Amino acid sequence: MAQNRASPGTELLSRPNQGNRSEVARFTVDSALQLVTARFGKTVSAGDIERYPAQLRESRSFRPGFSEIADLRDVEKLALKAEALIRLADKVGPFSFESERAFVVGNSVQSHAARMHKFCAHREVFEIFHSLEEAEQWISSPDPAAPPKLGAKPFRRLR
Repeated sequence: MAQNRASPGTELLSRPNQGNRSEVARFTVDSALQLVTARFGKTVSAGDIERYPAQLRESRSFRPGFSEIADLRDVEKLALKAEALIRLADKVGPFSFESERAFVVGNSVQSHAARMHKFCAHREVFEIFHSLEEAEQWISSPDPAAPPKLGAKPFRRLR
């Protein structure tokens, strides 16, 4: 799952560069796993976040009940105010309320943004991790709300 390339049953869509910025979001939709894996670029704005779900909805493979892993580790600048985050969480999310959502972060700014999104989206099945492997383990568990099974490699949750 950690690979960021298209495979059979997967679509790879990306937002073209804007000015000197790197890609805003690259994502794969894997129908077999019912999973969207997104990786965000260095700078993310409210407009960029609005475009991501629009692109997902255009994907023939995407269904709102799929799970999501959003990798924010490349994000260096979040050009996003609290009001915009609340508006976006309420209006643009393409995932169903029951979908498992995992955000992967690498620093306190990314972690804060993920926690704000979790709070604004009012979702119960939403966790924040420091590694893609931890997020994949949680998403692939039979009951994402349950603690890891005995003997399973533990993962670190951020609250």
